Amino acid sequence: MARTAQFTEYGTSEVLDIVDVPPPAPGPGQVRLAVRAAGVNPADWKILGGMMSAVFPVTFPAGLGSDVAGVVDEVGEGVTAFAVGDEALGVPLTASYAEYALADPAKLVTRPSSVPWEVAGALGVAGGTAWAALDKLGVGAGDTLLVLAAGGGVGTFAVQLATARGARVIGTVGPGSHDRLRALGGEPATYGDGWEERVRALAPDGVDAVLDASGRGEIPGAIELAGGPGRVLTLAAFDAADTGVMIHTNGGGTTTARALREILALVEEKRLTVPVWRVHPLTDVRAALDESRAGHAEGKIVIVP
Repeated sequence: MARTAQFTEYGTSEVLDIVDVPPPAPGPGQVRLAVRAAGVNPADWKILGGMMSAVFPVTFPAGLGSDVAGVVDEVGEGVTAFAVGDEALGVPLTASYAEYALADPAKLVTRPSSVPWEVAGALGVAGGTAWAALDKLGVGAGDTLLVLAAGGGVGTFAVQLATARGARVIGTVGPGSHDRLRALGGEPATYGDGWEERVRALAPDGVDAVLDASGRGEIPGAIELAGGPGRVLTLAAFDAADTGVMIHTNGGGTTTARALREILALVEEKRLTVPVWRVHPLTDVRAALDESRAGHAEGKIVIVP
């Protein structure tokens, strides 16, 4: 038997329990990972609470966890990209708040020995999403990018990835996060009432592209600053489709492995940092989700079985 975090009804973290279940068996073209680390993402507690049921419906009993890093301990028929004993990271097929998770080799990459497990387990969703969003926006050298909620998981990656591409990055963050954003290569503008004017003070002619990781009603201002909706992309304002902006919901998608290879190269070159704020054992999964939901984490929250 293997331990996994599971829920049988929507609710707060209190409906989540650690239960013993048979380890999942990999099918053809799949691998099984003995999980070493799994990053916490806001989508996890939103799924738990039923807030994303229209986009990500679940079948009860259900698990959580969409980031994974671990050791391959079993391979399915036809798998040649990974062998038993390989260390990998990426996006799983099954919930990763567990001792074992299944994965598609196409969405995994090899873990460099220099990258700690806690960091490896925090890259797949936030890093892959940021990379895919910048790719859709066509952000490159000479562009000025505005990242709304630049202090969050995706925002932190987006700032650093865009900077590595040669873009100038302005990010909205809280007053206490200005220095941290500057250290990542971004220029801070405090969020809240009047944020548009504060961005205008930094970029009088507006910006070339906007990545909205906030979803708190900033789309009209983003469109105005970008001179139209064409290069505005939101990860959170699902009700903004009628404005003409891009809505991105599938994380790294088919670009996940490519994104992770670029991110890992930047990590090894010390051009991208992944701050890990707190690490919890699987038995503390409720506390990990509550911390993520509170919104004050200064870095990734990671669960280790």
